[in-house]
Amino acid sequence: MTSDPVGDFIVRLTNAGAVKKETVAVPYSALKMAIAEKLKDAGFLQAIEKKGKKVRKTLDVVLKYDAEGVHVIHGVKRVSKPGRRVYRGAREIVPVRYGQGALILSTPKGILTGKEARKENIGGEALFEIW
Repeated sequence: MTSDPVGDFIVRLTNAGAVKKETVAVPYSALKMAIAEKLKDAGFLQAIEKKGKKVRKTLDVVLKYDAEGVHVIHGVKRVSKPGRRVYRGAREIVPVRYGQGALILSTPKGILTGKEARKENIGGEALFEIW
């Protein structure tokens, strides 16, 4: 078991994209599923699927590549870590990489991107930045 499941999830996505894998299987959790859905909506993932039953559930993620075969996830930066939680108010949320990336936040209304959080005027824990 890992002490940072969100960090493990995003590192698995970037590493699989670096070696041109088509899919990645990660242990299932509701938090990872919500993050994967937001990444899919933001255009970083192609598809997600929950497989298995009870304890052996996995989350199968289909990675997205552009027309030249380059992985669409160019980088990820973990903001809030297990040893240091970082919270941002609605006014502190700024665009990532001049609007090319996304900030993923854990808010009272669930997992949101930075744009959605600013639109709803709500802050929360900044999980990671992706571009």
